[in-house]
Amino acid sequence: TQDVWIMNADGSDQRALTPSGRWHTSPSWSPDGQKIVFSANYDGNINVYTMNIDGSDVKQVTNELGYDGGAFFSPDGTKLIFRSSRPKTDAEIKEYKDLLAQGLVQPTNMELYVCNVDGSELTKITNLGSANWAPFFHPSGKKVIFSSNHKSKRSFNLFMINLDGTGLEQITFDTVFDAFPMFSPDGEKIVFSSNRNNNGTHDTNLFIAQWQD
Repeated sequence: TQDVWIMNADGSDQRALTPSGRWHTSPSWSPDGQKIVFSANYDGNINVYTMNIDGSDVKQVTNELGYDGGAFFSPDGTKLIFRSSRPKTDAEIKEYKDLLAQGLVQPTNMELYVCNVDGSELTKITNLGSANWAPFFHPSGKKVIFSSNHKSKRSFNLFMINLDGTGLEQITFDTVFDAFPMFSPDGEKIVFSSNRNNNGTHDTNLFIAQWQD
């Protein structure tokens, strides 16, 4: 089991916000600091939920079968972006349920979805195949940066796409692993994780770069 906790910046006043004995993951803050979005397995499926910062008013956002995770709020706090691996065939559904019964997931095929915070207007914005994940809103709120291996199974690079699924653009061109991109609030810089420059080891480091629209 995993729980979502909160604490002060100095590490004091640590408190669990979610009920123990369940599986919770991937919490992130709303821009105004009043809400937290997270994923949880409450009913035999992994869905996206929101709650207040004291753990109250838990609301379910997604409800389709499959793994929904890694959600982030839009800069204005009205929308959510997340990755999803939603099984369709009988074999895919059986594999998902069998793994979940063991507390495991294997989301190797993921696409990106955007919706309002209450789950309405759910829209699939990628249909690229392979693993499209780690999405994060551009400060304009009009496009999303994410990691994908849809062009090469052996490497992950960063891509950007508009919220309506148009304008796909490749941002990095590595032969290794680039993921977890995030913009600074002013959009001037981007930080991401990468396996580049690691001398052939498995080390993953953080990189920061100036962003140019």
